[in-house]
Amino acid sequence: MRKTIVLSVVALLSVLAIAQQQKPPLSPPKKADAKLGNGKTVSVDYSAPSMRGRKIMGELVPYGKVWRTGANSATKFHTDSDLTVNGTKVPAGDYTLYTLPSESGWKLIINKQTGQWGTEYDQAQDLARVDLTRKALSAPVDQLTIAIEPAGSGGVLKISWETTELTVPFTVKQ
Repeated sequence: MRKTIVLSVVALLSVLAIAQQQKPPLSPPKKADAKLGNGKTVSVDYSAPSMRGRKIMGELVPYGKVWRTGANSATKFHTDSDLTVNGTKVPAGDYTLYTLPSESGWKLIINKQTGQWGTEYDQAQDLARVDLTRKALSAPVDQLTIAIEPAGSGGVLKISWETTELTVPFTVKQ
């Protein structure tokens, strides 16, 4: 009898583990990428949290504190080309993106540290902090969305969530 109970508990735990593995993650992995005019690629890998009834800007994403710009692991940025992001030179390579939100304006932080958990931010590793343009959206965006839109000799990085859209232009070094 005791052996049957132990086996039943093990079977139940196995079923629960399988059921948990089949649930979609709350912040699924996403990728934004674009092939630029020079044939090279720019990409962002991130985890996309959803609003789920929460107030985002100013609360879940507090003003005045560096935000991981996504969920889970740090948001990865890769460029095959040297870029100029809103006037700042960014050499080809791998980076982490953070943002610094405030009510008066946002900054995009391009950080040289890579491979870390999203909350492991090291300011000493900042390559640059550049201004983002903020626009209020008329309808809320439920799930964080990052997009790269090719334009001219570069493109625009766009971050949208709740009723906020943030953009920053970039050009490819010729």
